[in-house]
This record gives sequence, C-alpha cells and structure tokens, in this order.
Amino acid sequence: MARGRPRQFEVDEVLQAALNVFWAKGYDGTTMADLTEATGLKPGSVYAAFGSKAGLFKQVVDRYVATVFSYGPNGLEADSVREVVHRWLTGAAESTTGEATPAGCLLVQGALATGGESREIAEDLCARRKAAQVMLAERLAAAKANGELSADVDPRVAARYVVALAEGIAVEAASGADRETLLSLVDLAMRRLPWEA
Repeated sequence: MARGRPRQFEVDEVLQAALNVFWAKGYDGTTMADLTEATGLKPGSVYAAFGSKAGLFKQVVDRYVATVFSYGPNGLEADSVREVVHRWLTGAAESTTGEATPAGCLLVQGALATGGESREIAEDLCARRKAAQVMLAERLAAAKANGELSADVDPRVAARYVVALAEGIAVEAASGADRETLLSLVDLAMRRLPWEA
C-alpha cells in the first residue's frame, strides 16, 4: 500500500507564523494569501494539514493559550491573592507589548473583530476567555475558603474585575500604548485592590 508523502514542514514553525498573522490581522482580515506567504505553504498543504482556515486558526489559538497566555495559569500558583493579580496583570501588559509580536491580545481582538460567517470563531474565543475567568475565580474561591479573601467578596466578581482590567490593558496595547505605560497602570491598580480593607 502506497504511503502519502511525509510533511515537509515543522508544524510548530507554521503555527507560529500563522499565529503572528492572525494576531495582527484577525481571523476575518487574514487571507489564505497572507497565510501562504507567512508559512511558505501552498493553500493545498494548509488544507491537507489543518482541514481549513478555521482548523488552522483553532490550532493557532491553542498555541497562543499554551504559550503567550501561560502567564495566567502560572500566575495562579502564586502564594497570595495580591501576587496572583499582580502576575495576571503584569503578564497581560508584557504579552500584549512584545517586541517580536503584534500588539494586543489575540483572544480579545479576535472576538471583537470577528462576525458574520465567523461567528463560531468569535464564540470560541469568548468561551476561552470565560474559561480563563473561571480558572481565576476558582483560585480566588480557594483563597476565600482559607480566609485570605474577605467573606463578603464574590470570587466570580473579583475574577471578572481582574480579567476586565487585563482585557482593557490589551485594548490599550492594540491602540498603541507601550509597555511602560501599561505597567504603570498595573502599579496603580495594585496600590489597593477593591476588596482590600
């Protein structure tokens, strides 16, 4: 039985190249020509490897969550709620202002700029952002259970607050704010968190 030709490319390299394009232009704004130019693959190879533009995008978002957004899960390991929030917001400021990456956040901008036929893409991005919020809320609930967070604080509301700040940081970055400016916003937010007495 004849075997198909082996892939002649590194999947990680292709995903990273595609990530940078989708991040800069959004899902709807990215054309197959953009992807073939960035990855060096012909359209047929993209379809053969990933099934469709949407299939490629899904794997790109998986990569983004595992790499760029790793500051979220890593931040949850901090010993205190203050440090969890600090790491989350600092991670947002740093990841949205990388020297070698587009400004802003793929999950935020992608969800805002995607519509029409791409509604399913936007819904997936929103679901991923909500999953991050749930993850943070669970960490804050654990802090509440051990007495670190006041009994009158709803961990879900506190998590939504932190995520809203992080998403605002991403929007500011996409609008041209530099890292120093965004880190100064983080410093201001950290002077006193709303639930601190």
